[in-house]
Amino acid sequence: MSAGIECKIETAKEIRVTAELPGLEEKDLEVSLLEGALTIKGEKRDEHEEEKGDVYHSERHYGMFERTISLPSQVDADKVKASFKKGVLKITLPKTKEAQPNRRIIPVQS
Repeated sequence: MSAGIECKIETAKEIRVTAELPGLEEKDLEVSLLEGALTIKGEKRDEHEEEKGDVYHSERHYGMFERTISLPSQVDADKVKASFKKGVLKITLPKTKEAQPNRRIIPVQS
């Protein structure tokens, strides 16, 4: 099973990761954060049985995946949010204050 995972957006305040996981359900997923790396694991199980007269047909498909994404900045683990809807997993990882740019406008005098 393959998972289409990409780091879509990194702003000054957060990192957003989107994973397209068709055919999976929320219970099939595990999302974890450890030492600057985000890990997404999943398993898909599909069983199909069919009986037509004297013929019995059974198929089983299993697929596991695990992807680990190194994060470019420190994130606030207590504020990470994940949602899963219609086969799309969205994870928002807010950056810590220290990881956010400390931009200050300096007035220019003549």
